Amino acid sequence: MGKGYLIDMDGVIYRGSEPIPGAAEFIGWLQSTRVPYLFLTNNSCYTALDVVVKLRKFDIETTTDHVYTSAMATAEFVHKQKPAATAFVIGEGGLLKALNDAGIAVSRERADYVIVGEGRVLNFELVEQAHRLIASGSRLISTNADTWCPTDNGPRPGCGAIVALLESATGRTAYHVGKPNPFMMRAARKRIGLATDEVTMIGDTMETDIRGATDLGFESILVLTGSSQPETLDQFPYAPTRVVTSIAELVPGRHRAARISEMHFG
Repeated sequence: MGKGYLIDMDGVIYRGSEPIPGAAEFIGWLQSTRVPYLFLTNNSCYTALDVVVKLRKFDIETTTDHVYTSAMATAEFVHKQKPAATAFVIGEGGLLKALNDAGIAVSRERADYVIVGEGRVLNFELVEQAHRLIASGSRLISTNADTWCPTDNGPRPGCGAIVALLESATGRTAYHVGKPNPFMMRAARKRIGLATDEVTMIGDTMETDIRGATDLGFESILVLTGSSQPETLDQFPYAPTRVVTSIAELVPGRHRAARISEMHFG
C-alpha cells in the first residue's frame, strides 16, 4: 500500500522567515523516494508560484503541482457551486488569481458571493460594500476560519477575524472552505491520488491540521515547532496519531540524539 503526505508549512517547514531544521531534508527524502506529497496552507495571500519561490529560500525545490492553498480550494468550491459566478473579494493576489483561473469574475456592484481571504487590504469602504452586497443576497464565504496569523513581528488578525465582523453586522454565517473543512482536505487527497488510509497530515495546529485529518480519517502527525504544545493536547476530544518535536524526526535514519520526546496515541 502506498503512502503520501499533506504538509502544512508555517510552523512545520518554517517559522516566519526562519527555516525549521530538518524540513528541507525531509522534503528531499520524499522526492528521492518518490513519495507523494502536497503542501497544504490556509494562507490565501500567495499563489502556488509564490509558495514555490518562498520555499526555495529554505533550500526546498518543488513545483506548483505540489502546492494547494485555501485560495485554490475556495475557487474550486465556488466553481463547483456555480460556474461563471461573480464575486466581491476582500483579499490579496493569491485569492484573486485562483478565482480568475477558475473562471470567477470579480465585481464590486453585483456579486453572487462575497469572499474574504487573508491580507492587509481591509478598509471600512470594503466592509461597507461587502455588507450591502450580503444584505442584497450575496453569499458569504471565507478562505479559512483562522482568527490570527503569526508573523515575525508578532500575531496579526486573520481571515476569521475579518469575516466575523461581517457575520456580526449582517447576521449571516460564513462558509469557511480551508482546513479543517472536509472539502479542502478531500480535494488535497485527490490531488496526490491516494486513498484515505494512505494519507498522513503533518501539521502544527490541533484545531485545523489535526482536526481536519481526524474528520477525514487520515493519520496525522503533530509537530511541536508551531502553535500547539503538549500541555494543551488534553483539551481536545481528538488526538493526533503521533506527536514529534520536529519534522526532522521523520527523516529515516536521521540522528535523533537531540530528540526531546516522542509520544504515540492509539
